[in-house]
Amino acid sequence: MARQQGSIQKQHRKTSLKRLLKRTLFIFIGAILMAIGIEIFLVPNLIMDGGIVGISIILSNLTGINLGLFLFLLNIPFFFLGYKQIGKTFAISTVFGIAILSVAATILHPVAAFTSDIILAAVFGGITLGAGVGIVIRYGGSLDGTEILAILINKKLPFSVGEIVMFFNIFIFIWGGFVFGWDRAMYSVLAYFVAFKTIDVVIQGLDESKSAWIISDQYQEIGEAIIARLGRGVTYLNGEGAYTGDDKKVIFCVINRLEEAKLKSIVEDMDEGAFLAVADIAEVRGGRFKKKDIH
Repeated sequence: MARQQGSIQKQHRKTSLKRLLKRTLFIFIGAILMAIGIEIFLVPNLIMDGGIVGISIILSNLTGINLGLFLFLLNIPFFFLGYKQIGKTFAISTVFGIAILSVAATILHPVAAFTSDIILAAVFGGITLGAGVGIVIRYGGSLDGTEILAILINKKLPFSVGEIVMFFNIFIFIWGGFVFGWDRAMYSVLAYFVAFKTIDVVIQGLDESKSAWIISDQYQEIGEAIIARLGRGVTYLNGEGAYTGDDKKVIFCVINRLEEAKLKSIVEDMDEGAFLAVADIAEVRGGRFKKKDIH
């Protein structure tokens, strides 16, 4: 029993101070960016976001109560849900981010809007807000509890998390249409779409790394060509054909999007009948992914 507890303690090492400070800094920056997107672009032009932020904007407009207060109070229940469903670190990161967001939104509320052009406000508000949310998610937190709620509902209903979030947002935008007008609701959908795409870019990064899986009898020649002509490392994996039962070598490597065409050319030159699968990768860390010089 003592030996088992020791192994568990080794697996759950405490986060280093450097990593903790880095996470805290970026969650702080993300929350500030989201507050800027909301208070400097969206709210002054009566544009909403989806989720808890959208509900908070509507309620603040209807009641005259500070937006930052709604952002904090409406998200608090999801702090406890996140603690139970995803973990302590996520919950603490989330409540820290929400607290910074609420305070920053309150401080920025009197600041004049950067633009009164509704399209510019929707686009740049969406970009700023999405960048902030993406940074916080990337470093282990959340600034909106809708997805946590969707995860809980997903366990009891035959709908995906994305479908549940979409349903919530449709309801919010329809509600906003009655409050702000249907043209503002449509601009809000535009801002939400821009924010959604920006979140993807921030989380996945701009490098657009790709994984490649190649199965060929000429695996060694192809692997050596990838190393020599692309400067990328390769890994040989053992595989077995389910239909034939033959042993196969599988080449695995990671490239960027600009190298995809050259990789395909290398494979076709070596073996026109080779199996090649290429997929997007959200993030690459460690190993020997850094490109070597080609001489």
